[in-house]
Amino acid sequence: MATVTQAAAPDVRAAKRLVVKIGSALLVDRRAGLKQGWLSALALDVAEAKLRGADVVLVSSGSIALGRKVLDLPDGALTLEQSQAAAAVGQIRLARAYEEVLAPHGITTAQVLVTLEDTTDRRRYLNSRATMETLLSLGVVPIVNENDTVATDEIRFGDNDRLAAQIAVTVGADQLVLLSDVDGFYTANPKEDASATRFDVIETITPEIEAMAGDPISGLSKGGMKTKLLAARTAVQGGCAMAIMEGSALRPLQALAQGANRTWFVAGSDPQLARKRWISAMKPKGELLLDAGAVTALRAGKSLLPAGVTKVSGAFGRGEPVAILSPEGVVLGKGLVRYTSAEAKQIAGHRSGEIASILGYQGRAALVHRDDMVV
Repeated sequence: MATVTQAAAPDVRAAKRLVVKIGSALLVDRRAGLKQGWLSALALDVAEAKLRGADVVLVSSGSIALGRKVLDLPDGALTLEQSQAAAAVGQIRLARAYEEVLAPHGITTAQVLVTLEDTTDRRRYLNSRATMETLLSLGVVPIVNENDTVATDEIRFGDNDRLAAQIAVTVGADQLVLLSDVDGFYTANPKEDASATRFDVIETITPEIEAMAGDPISGLSKGGMKTKLLAARTAVQGGCAMAIMEGSALRPLQALAQGANRTWFVAGSDPQLARKRWISAMKPKGELLLDAGAVTALRAGKSLLPAGVTKVSGAFGRGEPVAILSPEGVVLGKGLVRYTSAEAKQIAGHRSGEIASILGYQGRAALVHRDDMVV
């Protein structure tokens, strides 16, 4: 049985990097359209988090709901083509809505559309991660959604709860909040079982907890509790705590901080440590032999630049793990390399400023970034 009250619940006000998932029913009324008042209140929460120094990413549903109203599509299930058309029309309105409510707070927004392939393909994953990191470093709030205009049943996440968890792990978030139509995780469906009780904190997702996840409580949430539990598992394994809460109240993040009903899933370690453990467990596809100066730089917490590499061995693709060796051939650590083995051999020993002239395109300055390395 999971422990309900022993673990301390995280404080959303302490989040350093926060991902917030917004369900479609919270944002869009099927008859009236966008819930402008609720979105404006959420913007106050985001602005407050930014003032505390937190990075914020919003994973938002709603593009199909907005688009189907504009296109006057009938109620009921849409065909795949209708969903894609509705998403194409609704997505531009969704992005504009976020821009308009956050701009008065001095916050710049960006639209990021992804598919499942972007996380399963290592090259796309690294590109997505690098883009998100750059946006966050510039103080931007990315608005992320599944790319419903091109996603099919074979590649779509199917539910933005899972997408939000994957994004949280990708950006190394320490907290994820699912704003939903339910106020937490229950022992059973409270609509059907009057004795069902809500968990305040879940320390471990046990088989018993998994068995408690039934069908959606309200019928409005596409994924239901099962997908929320899958999201929680993904998040906590990546070092990110996750909360499920009912989000219809104005200023939902403020309400969460003030003790609103919710369930927190506690992470066992911080995101950076979880990522380092993941990299450490990988089998290297190649080796990078360093000079003494590069070894000193790495031990000081720097990234590995091409200039510090004296030899490249093995055959590897971009984003695959490599062993990092001292001049004497001693393994110092592992890392995810940002170039293929053929490219790495070409730029080894050269300054980062020479990469464009050698490869014919402007690559990344680091061969292995410090965030993708265990030394």
